[in-house]
Amino acid sequence: MFSSSHNPNKDHEVTQPPNDSVSSLSFSPSADFLVGGSWDNCVRCWEIKQSGSVVQSEPKAEQLMAGPILSTCWSGDGSKVFAGGCDKSVKMWDLNSNTFTQVAAHDLPVKTVNWVQAPGYQCIMTGSWDKTLKFWDTRQQQPMMTINCEERVYASDVQYPAAVVVLAGRKVKVLSLENQPTVLHTSEPPLRYQLRDISIFKKDGKPAGYGVCSIEGRAAIEPFDNNTANSKDKFTFKCHRSATSDHNKPQEIYSVNGIKFHPSYGTLATVGSDGKFAFWDKDARTKLKGSEQLDNTITCCDFNHNGTYFAYASSYDWSKGHSFHNPQQKNYIFVRAVKDELKPRKK
Repeated sequence: MFSSSHNPNKDHEVTQPPNDSVSSLSFSPSADFLVGGSWDNCVRCWEIKQSGSVVQSEPKAEQLMAGPILSTCWSGDGSKVFAGGCDKSVKMWDLNSNTFTQVAAHDLPVKTVNWVQAPGYQCIMTGSWDKTLKFWDTRQQQPMMTINCEERVYASDVQYPAAVVVLAGRKVKVLSLENQPTVLHTSEPPLRYQLRDISIFKKDGKPAGYGVCSIEGRAAIEPFDNNTANSKDKFTFKCHRSATSDHNKPQEIYSVNGIKFHPSYGTLATVGSDGKFAFWDKDARTKLKGSEQLDNTITCCDFNHNGTYFAYASSYDWSKGHSFHNPQQKNYIFVRAVKDELKPRKK
């Protein structure tokens, strides 16, 4: 099924990768620093550089938590990293002082952490399997606000003044963060199986909708304004499926583990259990590029702040259960220079 090469796309291998599956990748909003959270309980930071056309990485620091890390994010100024995970806490890593302090807690593992930078306040938004969404001023011991959800929190994204949260049971909550966080509505996107990741896209510099992906080789594009949205702006598309021309043969369908929008072009990337990444133009409804297949599943991805780098993690996602787990197989994080590959198709 998978290729024999761990790096068939010839992208840069990040130095000193994690020792277990990679759950989260996050680039700094202000510089080319990448953090990765892993099931080895460790959050690591690398500096990504480029010498001519050659991408390079330098490990800078790492911190250990008491359980596997499920989510990472940066503060708005790029001075702090937040990590949440299976020890039910969120830690704040001040990169200047290299201190690591607890700033949030839940009753069950923390699945998502996002930074909120509003004109009147700043905080972190944390989502947990305890079915709550909490907002924390990191200087206070108690949350500023708690929103009770119908189900466990699986994924989230924030682009002020909008936030989107994926729940178990295929539900998506859309929030407004102006003045104070408010749930605008909860809906079910037109995907019939478990949702894996979500990402907000912008139009004219403002949040305009989200992309969401599922375990059934499919993603959906959903505008926020359903009333004025043309039908062409709201659609689903198949991805991360085996190519077959013989209709008598079954098609292999893979989980889409990550979806991210390019910060400048508004095009997007998806990564999946088929060991491939793909770049898409949602407005032209076309695939811009498909990758070569890696020898392992791809668990997560991210773009850097200006969209010149695309990072993705090659590690087992447990989509085929314990019997397909190979403890000897190494985990990798790759960084690809992507200057023109995500440019939209000319109209």
